[in-house]
Amino acid sequence: MFIMPDSATINDLTAAASPKSATNRPLYLGGEIYRHSSYGRKHPLSIPRVSVATDLIRAMGWLDDDAYVDSPLATAEQLARFHDRDYIAAVARAERDQRVDLDTALRYGLGKLENPVFPEMYRRPAIAAGAALLAADLVRDGGVVHSPASGTHHARPGRASGFCFFNAPVLGLLALLDQGLDRVLYVDLDAHHGDGVQDAFHDDERVLTISVHEEGRWPHTGLLHDRAGGMARNVPLPAGLNDAEFRHVVEEAIIPLAVAFRPQAMMIQTGADALADDPLSRLSLSNRALWRAVGDLVGLAPRTVVVGGGGYNPWSVGRAWAGIWAVLNGIDPAQADLTPAAAAVLKGLTWDRRQGRNPPARWFDGLADAPHEGPVRDDVRHAAASVRDLW
Repeated sequence: MFIMPDSATINDLTAAASPKSATNRPLYLGGEIYRHSSYGRKHPLSIPRVSVATDLIRAMGWLDDDAYVDSPLATAEQLARFHDRDYIAAVARAERDQRVDLDTALRYGLGKLENPVFPEMYRRPAIAAGAALLAADLVRDGGVVHSPASGTHHARPGRASGFCFFNAPVLGLLALLDQGLDRVLYVDLDAHHGDGVQDAFHDDERVLTISVHEEGRWPHTGLLHDRAGGMARNVPLPAGLNDAEFRHVVEEAIIPLAVAFRPQAMMIQTGADALADDPLSRLSLSNRALWRAVGDLVGLAPRTVVVGGGGYNPWSVGRAWAGIWAVLNGIDPAQADLTPAAAAVLKGLTWDRRQGRNPPARWFDGLADAPHEGPVRDDVRHAAASVRDLW
């Protein structure tokens, strides 16, 4: 049983929360595999994402060599901590052969448009998983690690799902638990429900999962009162969600739950598909809302791993994740002028969708979106209050 803190306690704790409260300077996990890897021309992940964020961060002068760490490839043994061995072998075989037979496709969810065969289909997610495992180790004694590639939250033990082949968040959370921790918090800010992570820990009292996502969106799970054995909290939110509404949910639901849980470690999944310019949701946030949420949450645990997630517009996801790294380093990205090198990164992007063929200037003339404020609707207030009251 956890006791919900009063407003004064929450205000005191959130005022003290700061990226600078971590023991060590933030570290950034990247990798060159993301630069040229693509799920295929017609897939939403045909776009560059991690490489755009990394290039922007470097171009802004925010990332030196001492803070950058290359991500390792997770071994099959490490992947088997969560994934079935026959499934791991099937993904490796599909990458080697660049094809799957019908039985493999049906059994493991491989080879379809959602989870296609492509040249790096084993190595790319295995490196994202390796980054999550390394991140857990790097925060063992406290600190903050940002791994934009490690937000693949839909993958199941024996099946690919939702563009995710291996579940990097689950593997990272298991690695944190292996350190002897017994209060680990997972906060998922993606537009899509973090179903794979929730279900992995549905009966583990050491892990509290909180998912904020668009109601009615794929995978059509994460209803308000879906408690998954008591350790999941879901906040489904309506289309058109604005910055004020998102802020309300963070302040009135997520932070009180986090303070009550008193996490020894936290993972924040920062999918950028809830932003207004993303094609795969109907939410309408500015990247400022995502940045503020990360800044408000990151100081609430002594060990914090920040991962990416969804995001299918190369300009919006790259700018969002670059800004998150700035926030983790105590920099306000909304006040940062683009350097000429950063402007060149943004102007060099292409996107083979209707929206990308004539991109608006606001996508490449600054990092910050215009704020999207508005009224807090009653159903948003109800969702936040209901989740908080579940304690």
